[in-house]
Amino acid sequence: MRIAVIDGQGGGIGKAIVAKFRQHFDDSIEIVALGTNSVATSLMLKAGANEGATGENAIVYNAPKVDIILGTIGIISTNAFLGELTPKMASAIAESPAKKVLIPLNRCNLFVTGIENKPLPHYIDDAVDIVKAHRGD
Repeated sequence: MRIAVIDGQGGGIGKAIVAKFRQHFDDSIEIVALGTNSVATSLMLKAGANEGATGENAIVYNAPKVDIILGTIGIISTNAFLGELTPKMASAIAESPAKKVLIPLNRCNLFVTGIENKPLPHYIDDAVDIVKAHRGD
């Protein structure tokens, strides 16, 4: 199973996602770090991603080639991450046939009703559970 983790800006959320997924799934999954900038990609690689790529073309090219895409809800919103996420990136992610597991952080003026407000690590744990269920674990 190939999983893409998409992040930008400082890369801290992507790093946390990669580290938690590597801890839970060891080497049974392939993690592709896709950063909107090289800092984000580098942090995700250091956290245990198998491979990484940076920028618009990398995200547009890889989005349809993975089974699951992980990131904050902003990755499907144009100009998220203070403008780092381009319209082409958001479109490629949203249109990808991959299952999207989105963490509902209330940034980018996106608010999801019915979601309880909890710390980021708890949302990442929820994402792990969703991927386990998808795999049939």
